[in-house]
Amino acid sequence: MLFQFDIVEIVKTWGYIGLFFIVFAESGLFFGFFLPGDSLLFTAGFLASQNILNILVLVPLLVIAAITGDSVGFWMGNKFGSWLLRQKESFFFQKKYMTKAQEFYEKHGGKTIVLARFVPAVRTFAPIVAGMAKMHYRTFISFNCLGGLFWAAGMLLLGYFLGSVIPDVDKYLLPIIAVIIFASVLPGLIHLVKSKKVSSGTR
Repeated sequence: MLFQFDIVEIVKTWGYIGLFFIVFAESGLFFGFFLPGDSLLFTAGFLASQNILNILVLVPLLVIAAITGDSVGFWMGNKFGSWLLRQKESFFFQKKYMTKAQEFYEKHGGKTIVLARFVPAVRTFAPIVAGMAKMHYRTFISFNCLGGLFWAAGMLLLGYFLGSVIPDVDKYLLPIIAVIIFASVLPGLIHLVKSKKVSSGTR
């Protein structure tokens, strides 16, 4: 129950401004990779279904946060990408996530900006990598707007919908959030297993 309590209390305490900052930071600031964007968006949508927050405010506000966060990340990658790569690793900067984002980008191209939204940590570094790769900004902003809309609005509305239609859904909030977190990290786990198989096969 502690995790559920923490997530709900974080959303209640930080409110709209706090949620904006969290989504903004996780979307493109290199130190935001550890923030729990998926679960916070879902929980905010759920709390809106309980009339604690307003879904009509949350959706446009956090879609804008996601899009502007990615845009700042793109600018950082474009201007400071080589400087970032020279920095020492710390809790706030993990090069392994930068590498994952680069691999994701090489595989999916521009679609990475949309797909990476649903992969924790990778979504933080994907716009930075796109900036480093000198993606055309018009192409980037198109994918950025789509990804920001699908991710932020989708997670909010999922929480709002389930909170509205399932009786006593608050009793199931913890397992639902656990499933969302598992679904978020699953692509990374699959990629890790595939990478190990490939590396073992080449020996």
